[in-house]
Amino acid sequence: MSVENYFDDKEKPLVLALTKDLIRGAGATLSSDDVNVIHSTINKGIVSGHFKRDKYGINPTIRHLRTANLLVSSIAPDRSMIVATMLYELCKNDFVQLSEIESQFGDDIAKLVRGLLKVSELYQKQAAVENDNFHKLLLTFAEDIRVIIIMIVDRLNLMQTINHHPNEKFVHDIANESRYLYAPLAHRLGLYVIKSELEDLSLKYLNRSIYAQIAHKLNETKKERDKYVDDFIRPIKMALEKSGMKFTIKGRTKSINSIWNKMRKQGVDLSGMYDLFAIRIIIDTPPESEKKDCWIAYSIVTDIYTANPSRLKDWITIPKSNGYESLHITVKGPSDHWVEVQIRTKRMDEIAERGLAAHWKYKGIKSEGGLDEWMNNVRDVLEAGEKGPMELIKNMQMNIYDKEVFVFTPKGDLYKLPQGATVLDFAFHIHSRLGCQCVGGKIDGKNQKLNYKLKSGDTVEIISSSTQTPRLDWLNFVVTSKARNKIKQSVNEMRAKETDIAKELIQRRFKNRKIELEEAKMMKVIKKLGFKQATDFFVEIAQERLDANIVLETYLAIDKKEAEEPVHESAQNFVLQQQTSKAEKDTDDVLVIGENVKGINYKLSKCCNPILGDKIKGFIASDGAIKIHREDCKNLQHLLSKYPYREIRTQWSGKLGAQFAANLRIIGQDDIGIVTNITSVINKEGNASLRSISIDSHDGLFQGFLVIGISSIQALNELIKKIQNLKGVKNVERENI
Repeated sequence: MSVENYFDDKEKPLVLALTKDLIRGAGATLSSDDVNVIHSTINKGIVSGHFKRDKYGINPTIRHLRTANLLVSSIAPDRSMIVATMLYELCKNDFVQLSEIESQFGDDIAKLVRGLLKVSELYQKQAAVENDNFHKLLLTFAEDIRVIIIMIVDRLNLMQTINHHPNEKFVHDIANESRYLYAPLAHRLGLYVIKSELEDLSLKYLNRSIYAQIAHKLNETKKERDKYVDDFIRPIKMALEKSGMKFTIKGRTKSINSIWNKMRKQGVDLSGMYDLFAIRIIIDTPPESEKKDCWIAYSIVTDIYTANPSRLKDWITIPKSNGYESLHITVKGPSDHWVEVQIRTKRMDEIAERGLAAHWKYKGIKSEGGLDEWMNNVRDVLEAGEKGPMELIKNMQMNIYDKEVFVFTPKGDLYKLPQGATVLDFAFHIHSRLGCQCVGGKIDGKNQKLNYKLKSGDTVEIISSSTQTPRLDWLNFVVTSKARNKIKQSVNEMRAKETDIAKELIQRRFKNRKIELEEAKMMKVIKKLGFKQATDFFVEIAQERLDANIVLETYLAIDKKEAEEPVHESAQNFVLQQQTSKAEKDTDDVLVIGENVKGINYKLSKCCNPILGDKIKGFIASDGAIKIHREDCKNLQHLLSKYPYREIRTQWSGKLGAQFAANLRIIGQDDIGIVTNITSVINKEGNASLRSISIDSHDGLFQGFLVIGISSIQALNELIKKIQNLKGVKNVERENI
């Protein structure tokens, strides 16, 4: 295609005019060599077919010329911003490489073009621009604040040119992006004129009838409105000067978008609005005189104009939570127009305009960093003066979100995760079940492992398998607390299930061989096989890394060894042997065994932990010791069904002095201080002590397992009642191990 055929008859003179305006406006910023090279490069791009109109028919040459002119008129850009704006499209369409731009125009321009290219990638993700995470990701990708400024000005240019575009969806989407993304960014950068125009144009394209209605009712010319403001201000200015105050007065008519927001908020039409005009009085006064001078200015204004008392807003006496301070009054001006007057000091005005950064400055508080403070610093530089502010900000680092990463789903949903987060962290962030079954992920279409560290802008697709289960070694690379907690919980749940499976397997093997399974002997088996924890032993069996037959053989070997020692066949001919132990010296026996005999070698069974007051029975174990069980103990019932002759009558002597172990299970709300309250109740009991406690919380609930030292069943029941009455406790019950 030739350059002549590329532009239509209307565009040719427009391109010429825009080019002349740019050269004139940029002045010394843009050299004649720059203009010639840009012109030549664009012409070559047009001829080669790399500088085409976009799918909406917009000519990129004219668009970028308009943007460059807007930059010159509103921002005073440096050379790099202008050149990058003109050449970015050719680089995006692969006509010019970044390396060529760097060698021909320098590193700084190449940096801006690279930032514009990276940001353009985000729009291919189909993310919702109203998502605050998209704003943060945009700033992270831009790398240079000048990239954001170019984008904002380019968006204003686009909004100014699509008024009569035939594609209504395209216009609607652009207006929506402008409202939720570009206008807020412009406001944060202090580009208030651009922000206001973006908002007005957004309203115009998204709700034309409302815009037209308000615009029609505001049909006064700018000259007439300015005259009204001047007439309103004149008597106030004279009175303030007479009082000796140092001040400035600003006056304006509110934007159409601002008026529409007020109408919606107040639920009135335009005729019912009080404040189409806004006047701001800014007083220069020391801090100790601020309130007094503001109220003096208030009295001067209300002496001249009639105030509406119901519209008084005193944010000086009680500032807003964000630090905003000002005195707002609404008065009736000439021709009975209602006018809002804001009265504040220079300090208050700086806080109102610059937000938290100024508030920290006056309060002597050091900022912890973040977007608002950083943006205010940029705005300070933009307002620094005539000596090229862009030169000052081009080296500023866009590292405000260096502790976070922002990633997309294939559908365009955007999520924020901490720096260092992996594919597995993201899977758990989406859903716990997805995390548990995650086997890897696709990052921008490429397969990656579970421990791949995500980067901002990645599109992440999780690959899962129903056969996958969480593993403890996952804890070595996940960084989010949700992932860590869920992995631990899932592993514990699986180990508990595997333990139950293994126990059933062992019991079945023993039952088939008609062998009595005794807890004490099994503990000896576990120890002999080299396990410190019983859970590890059972997990090995469930996962078939330990053969149940080996367990059975080891158990029989221990049983045979113990069988060589004399064992009493029944309780009737069992000879009770008294013993003296340290425990007996410390406290009297609390048990009477057989025919009222004390001092017998007995053990309280750990499977049911009997307590003084429980109904109990004795059982003679194979090692000759008597084990005391609660009558309702399932283990005891199983043993007696096989060996009824080993039962021996047992009862409590009624004497106190010893403490017994009792297991409690507590369920309740996971509130702050709930564990402290429970332990406090136990510690206050003179006949109780807390021996161990373990807590597991999930989804706002906690489950606690406590081992209590207690003197009797009566004391335990009283303690259970007291714990049950604690706020947040849902259930307390005694349980077997």
